[in-house]
Amino acid sequence: MKLLLAFVIGGLLCVIGQLFMDLTRSSITPAHVLVGFVTGGAILSALGLYQPLVDLAGAGATIPLSGFGHSLAQGAIRAVQSKGLLGAFAGGIEATAAGIGAAVVFGYAIAVVFNPRS
Repeated sequence: MKLLLAFVIGGLLCVIGQLFMDLTRSSITPAHVLVGFVTGGAILSALGLYQPLVDLAGAGATIPLSGFGHSLAQGAIRAVQSKGLLGAFAGGIEATAAGIGAAVVFGYAIAVVFNPRS
């Protein structure tokens, strides 16, 4: 059941972004959706509304871009609680550094293995 919930909720988040792009013609671009999802995830996390979704859907809520915003916000909140106001600047980066680092390493490895077209 947990896998089904992850699939459905993750799919719904993606459908929302696709509908924004399809229904607004060319006024909302993929870049707008990216920024909107990260910002929305951070705001919902700060309000305490995103964690229940993560508890319900697991990876279905943490893998989409809104989950990245949630991770940034939670890292900043934890760092502020332990380090004070200056923790707000480093906390989000510390919380997401492993995922960003993995994306860079795997992206580089794939580019080395396969011959990209120019």
